[in-house]
Amino acid sequence: LQPFFKNTIVPLDTDGRPDSTYFSKDCFHFSERGHADMATALWNNMLEPVGQKQTYNNFTNARNNLKCPTEEHPYIFTKGNSFPSVTTTTSDCSGSVPAWLAAVLAIVGLLIGWVITWTVFFCRDKTSKRKMMTSSLGIKETTF
Repeated sequence: LQPFFKNTIVPLDTDGRPDSTYFSKDCFHFSERGHADMATALWNNMLEPVGQKQTYNNFTNARNNLKCPTEEHPYIFTKGNSFPSVTTTTSDCSGSVPAWLAAVLAIVGLLIGWVITWTVFFCRDKTSKRKMMTSSLGIKETTF
């Protein structure tokens, strides 16, 4: 969120009363002039680094106070690019695992899973066939 509207004060006319030209007829929404100033404040806020953003809008209605990206910062500021970059040290990866090992382990895991699944289904099928044979022959099994 851009903070340009945080500490904004209602613009006043020459008599010290709220300037009605900034608001629509319902006195709640902005008029075209109010929207223009809000758009200028929003644009200028996006071109300011986080932590240094203007928290108010002075309602000047001046078109010449639009900020432009600079040579050093040709972008809109975000939390990610507002602060100086921290230099990171790279760790020595000489003892790391080879990249192909992950693929081999995945394939071996799939094969082991397939063998276990096949064995379970084979044994279950064999057991059900044995039960069917004994029931069709009329042989009674002893159970404890």
